[in-house]
Amino acid sequence: MTNRVVLAYSGGLDTTVAIPYLAKMTGGEVVAVSLDLGQGGEDMESVRQRALDSGAVESVVIDARDEFANDYCLPTIKANGMYMGEYPLVSAISRPLIVKHLVQAAKEHGGTHVSHGCTGKGNDQVRFEVGFASEAPELEIIAPARDYAWTRDKAIAFAEEINLPIEQSKSSPFSIDQNVWGRAVETGYLEDLWNAPTKDIYAYTEDPAMNFGAPDEVIISFEGGAPVAIDGRKVTVLEAIEELNRRAGAQGVGRLDMVEDRLVGIKSREIYEAPGAITLIAAHKALEDVTLEREQARYKRLVDARWSEEVYDGLWFSPLKRSLEAFIDSTQENVTGDIRLVLHAGSITVNGRRSNHSLYDFNLATYDSGDSFDQTMAKGFVKLHGLSSELACKRDREARK
Repeated sequence: MTNRVVLAYSGGLDTTVAIPYLAKMTGGEVVAVSLDLGQGGEDMESVRQRALDSGAVESVVIDARDEFANDYCLPTIKANGMYMGEYPLVSAISRPLIVKHLVQAAKEHGGTHVSHGCTGKGNDQVRFEVGFASEAPELEIIAPARDYAWTRDKAIAFAEEINLPIEQSKSSPFSIDQNVWGRAVETGYLEDLWNAPTKDIYAYTEDPAMNFGAPDEVIISFEGGAPVAIDGRKVTVLEAIEELNRRAGAQGVGRLDMVEDRLVGIKSREIYEAPGAITLIAAHKALEDVTLEREQARYKRLVDARWSEEVYDGLWFSPLKRSLEAFIDSTQENVTGDIRLVLHAGSITVNGRRSNHSLYDFNLATYDSGDSFDQTMAKGFVKLHGLSSELACKRDREARK
């Protein structure tokens, strides 16, 4: 039986050179699979043809933009998905979708192996391979950059050796991953933590000072935790992300410069741009503040953080992640309403909230006439609330005498 390797193909230098290299190393054939996740840039037909020109026996291109938005970005919105409280899981949520389509392609095209371009230092190797093991454990996995010590210099040299036409610059300093949910940039001079990012790093956001005199006020409407309209105009989840990428990006919203804790145990400096993601999560959080009961909201914050860690750690298909998501989904029934916010100079300011499911009671909250809160109950409440702490402190004072 001829080996047939199904490769996650981006169209860049590394995966383009990987096609003939994998064929050489396995003595088999390569099927390239590319997903349109709203990353923009090059036409996907050009990507498909490049794979064929590089020796792929099949080149599959899938428009997965709506699937990505509905089945991966939307759960992230509902979970307020932020690893370490900052990173909206730009790359992490795309990997299980790529896994899904690679496994499907392997079944359709007789694949015996699957391959990705990740190194042994990163998180993505885990996300891909745990996903493959969960969904199709019979497939063997090849990771050239890790398994064969495949470097960028070696890739360029191999391409020149076999006369493979490549247009990539040998001196390109950054590793970039992007989709409609955001953009991730690392390596190069960013590996020195003291170096500030330069303006050429950014593509999804403008300089926050550029539109300083023209703030953008926007109303985002949600139903059951899902964005359904912007400024009263109905939108799909994908359209909501795309519009807010444009509008929030124009205001410099969504830039992150962070040192994150990778799953493999090292710290890594990452630059992210996620204007639509950050804006939608900020609006969703604000609506939850109005519609979730206090104890439910407190517990959900813990669940959100744990969900984000599971997804970041490549455990999208895990039982725990599914269970956490079931809880999250159960909290979204009343997360319906409108949030008004201002995008300006790199910041998001919520300045309006309305919902038919609101738990905010004006008559209980007001300090003016019409106040329905019985303040005579507060004295006893305060005494009982602090009683256990009061008794413990009394004991400790007496012990110190």
